Amino acid sequence: MMPTKVSIFEVGARDGLQNEKAVTTADKLLLIDKLGAAGLTRIEAGSFVSPKWVPQMADSAEIFKRLNKRSGVVYSALTPNLKGLELALDAGADEVAIFGAASQSFSQRNINCSIEESIERFIPVMERASASNVRVRGYVSCVLGCPYEGDIAVSEVARVAEILYKMGCYEISLGDTIGVGTAKNARNMVEAVANKVPVDKLALHFHDTYGQALANILACLETGVSVIDSSVAGLGGCPYAKGASGNLATEDLVYMLHGLGIDTGIELQQLIDAGNSISRAIGRASGSKVALATTA
Repeated sequence: MMPTKVSIFEVGARDGLQNEKAVTTADKLLLIDKLGAAGLTRIEAGSFVSPKWVPQMADSAEIFKRLNKRSGVVYSALTPNLKGLELALDAGADEVAIFGAASQSFSQRNINCSIEESIERFIPVMERASASNVRVRGYVSCVLGCPYEGDIAVSEVARVAEILYKMGCYEISLGDTIGVGTAKNARNMVEAVANKVPVDKLALHFHDTYGQALANILACLETGVSVIDSSVAGLGGCPYAKGASGNLATEDLVYMLHGLGIDTGIELQQLIDAGNSISRAIGRASGSKVALATTA
């Protein structure tokens, strides 16, 4: 049965902008404010990773300190380790996220350690976040394919998701990092994970590299998943598939969900305006088909 309401977790200001050319802090703050005004209540606003590796996120502390915090909106930060968590707490992040992978090769190349080592690193992060009464979200990368290993066993995705959930992550976001999934294997993967983690604790984070993200989400909605990650204006490329688009555009997701009669709490035209505004700042057209169609 389809959900009557879907919660959208907006990742454009972090996952999106970290894969774009740098924009000013003022442009980021304007984007985040416009997203809140459009009705988004869950916004990933920054990332406390080394600026040496991700220079686009070097101003995350300033972003959190200068945010026009709207009532009812949760502003979250990606924190790969204890140092990142401490910085996020100092900056006033409402919640944080940790990221693991279902692929050993991707884990080694992305965070320089095995899946098991990455989980060990998360333990002090979870303990410190719990002591500070801050919720932690868990990301699992490469759930439908890996740029180095190809297909990934659904049993491994379920295993990693269950570990993060049992560690205390309140929600597990399942990421098709390279966007190779199709409707059938996406649904099979979600059903396998839902045997280990309650389906109401799962979220979908499907990239649109091959144009399959909306079809995959539609196929998975009937499993009971009601949280979806997306990126306004389709911000962010796919760093593992040269020249390919990456994130699914929030505007396109909202258009589809509203067409299904599913409530999102989002005002589509305001969302389109937010996406067009940040696209102008970057100097390129919006990656949203809905935005392009309605503003042509």
